[in-house]
Amino acid sequence: MNFSVLTADNHILFAIKHYDNPQSVTYDDFLEDMMRFKYLKRLFGRYQKTGVLRNHLIVNHMIVLFNVFGDAAIPLLIYKIEPQHWSVLKTYLLYLNRLPESNTGVFETITIDAQISSELSKL
Repeated sequence: MNFSVLTADNHILFAIKHYDNPQSVTYDDFLEDMMRFKYLKRLFGRYQKTGVLRNHLIVNHMIVLFNVFGDAAIPLLIYKIEPQHWSVLKTYLLYLNRLPESNTGVFETITIDAQISSELSKL
């Protein structure tokens, strides 16, 4: 999977193309699901600033994203989440068994967050 294909010009079109939510009937429903990327970004930032971790909320947002975008959620997450949060992102992808099997490119050199991994093992 090529993670570098998404840009500011094409990421919305990519998301719409891969969006599959039978309960969604309007563009506003789509935008509501797209907001989950922003929520994750905030939760990751809060964790890195304060150490406060909302595991259940993060896992729920990620599950919904995978439910509505399928495997396309991975390049969207990489595009939407800043590189300084990729360690956190990789840890949750690994926990959800959604880390791409060809762990090359973006995630190859990224280490997992040991504290988050420990917390997730308790769930």
